[in-house]
Amino acid sequence: MAPPILKLDDIFLSFGGAPLLAGASLQIEAGDKICLVGRNGSGKSTLLKIAAGLVEAQSGEVFRHPSSTVRYLEQAPDFAGFNTVQAYAEAGLGPGDDPYRATYLLSHLGLTGEEDPRMLSGGESRRAALARVMAPEPDILLLDEPTNHLDLPTIEWLEGELQKTRSALVLISHDRRFLEKVSTATVWLDRGTSRRLDRGFAHFEAWRDQVLEAEELEQHKLGKSIEREEHWLRYGVTARRKRNMRRLGELQTMRSNYRGHKGPQGTVQATVSDAQESGKLVIEADKITKSFGERAIVTPFSIRVHRGDCIGLVGPNGAGKTTLLKMLTGRLAPDSGTVKLGTNLEIATLDQKREDLDPEDTLANYLTDGRGENLLVNGEQRHVTGYMKEFLFQPEQARTPIRNLSGGERARLMLARILSRPTNLLILDEPTNDLDIETLDLLQEIVAGFPGTVILVSHDRDFLDRTVTSTIAPAVPDAPDGRWIEYAGGYSDMLVQRKGALEERRKAEKAAEKPKTQEAPAPGSSKVKLSFKQKFALENLPKEMAKAEAEIAKREQVMADPNLFTRDPAAFNRLASEMEKLRAGLTKMEEEWLELEMLREELEG
Repeated sequence: MAPPILKLDDIFLSFGGAPLLAGASLQIEAGDKICLVGRNGSGKSTLLKIAAGLVEAQSGEVFRHPSSTVRYLEQAPDFAGFNTVQAYAEAGLGPGDDPYRATYLLSHLGLTGEEDPRMLSGGESRRAALARVMAPEPDILLLDEPTNHLDLPTIEWLEGELQKTRSALVLISHDRRFLEKVSTATVWLDRGTSRRLDRGFAHFEAWRDQVLEAEELEQHKLGKSIEREEHWLRYGVTARRKRNMRRLGELQTMRSNYRGHKGPQGTVQATVSDAQESGKLVIEADKITKSFGERAIVTPFSIRVHRGDCIGLVGPNGAGKTTLLKMLTGRLAPDSGTVKLGTNLEIATLDQKREDLDPEDTLANYLTDGRGENLLVNGEQRHVTGYMKEFLFQPEQARTPIRNLSGGERARLMLARILSRPTNLLILDEPTNDLDIETLDLLQEIVAGFPGTVILVSHDRDFLDRTVTSTIAPAVPDAPDGRWIEYAGGYSDMLVQRKGALEERRKAEKAAEKPKTQEAPAPGSSKVKLSFKQKFALENLPKEMAKAEAEIAKREQVMADPNLFTRDPAAFNRLASEMEKLRAGLTKMEEEWLELEMLREELEG
């Protein structure tokens, strides 16, 4: 095994109250691609800053190889002294680095390099910082939420760059699919300590659940041991006093360990407040258009949104997603065409810029609108501190100014306020930004189970696949021209349909190029049919998919044993690897079957 190029061991750090880090460790070897996961506030960013040398631990060992280079993605980059973004990005290069690399990265991140750093938006500042840290291809690259403010094409490009980079990576991100594609190891920061799994994020959640189940079982066993010892002390033989004193000491130690055990942080528990049911037709847009100067943002676009629909908007930054969203909800008038909103609509909006938040306001005042200590949730009076607990805020935070909250806490606070108010139409503009994975799970459950209607803009592919019933995307993804198309299903379904439409268009173009002397089909003859191979696949793929699902279910049943990982880690890893291959194969079969079924329907008219 190669020696580590960076190692943090037994790191302790406290900010006055309970320790944030209490024995955390992180070891990075050449070629590692580690995702660092944990709840908001668990200390992930702090541990990354300690690794970068920006924060000093109160105790513990920090080792960095003397010759290794480390780059850390800053949340708020300092542009002082730089007249252009190009100069800022190139300042991160070393003497032997390729200067073209900075230009290449800026271009793919949507910047020319000529921008004035003082005029950049928050998202543009983040992209400039990403180009600066990646340009020198350091030995160690520490990235905290690198996908924030990036659109889907750029996220997918970044995945490819990080997969092939020579740098060792440590990534913090809420984007599941991004972590699954890039990471090869996972470090879980939980209750101040860290655990490592030498597998990518795709295996993390099953492993985490196993660890927590084993921990719960150990606590249960400890409780039973305490009961047994207490019974012995009360009713056992009293003559052997010396032995009794030893066992009494052991009992006190067990009691201390039992009482001192800090269980995992709770999960957010919330439901949407009931509202009056909206009309069946929620939005009807007929041939709406919008242009800014010479540039078309929306060319004639029509859609009918019904109660219960969940619609996702995707596309590159600047394609016009937010503009289209504002037109559909009546906040922006179209240049032509009409938008009709249904009856009894009660709309709640989560804005991506969090503009609804006054940094000087307190959490309690924001949640209650300044109306005292209580708020009305589902017709029931709730004390604000009790309601805050459901969203993992402590009672003592009630008087905390919003400016002191992290990005994830701000998102959680806005979510708490939205869910306390009656609504039947949820508008979510980049709702996943800064949310930890557990809160993201809750949001997915809320959106998927919401009885009303949801329209959301998101770059999170996994979130879209788990929630939306249809996806609106630019007709030309790489160069949006104002044309938008609605596809059935989530993001992955949209890609399959796009691919099928592209292949059909290519076939049609190829057929049009054939010599005119080719004999045309006789009038009334049938259209092009599926080949024998395609028919066979269409009939047999469902059977193969069922077999794969059965094999996956068998392995899931074996892996449900909470003691399997500790008893036989090799077997656990083998099963996890087999499940990964089976799931990949199942996904491929599902995509192939969907393409063939769509082709069959099209050919049969």
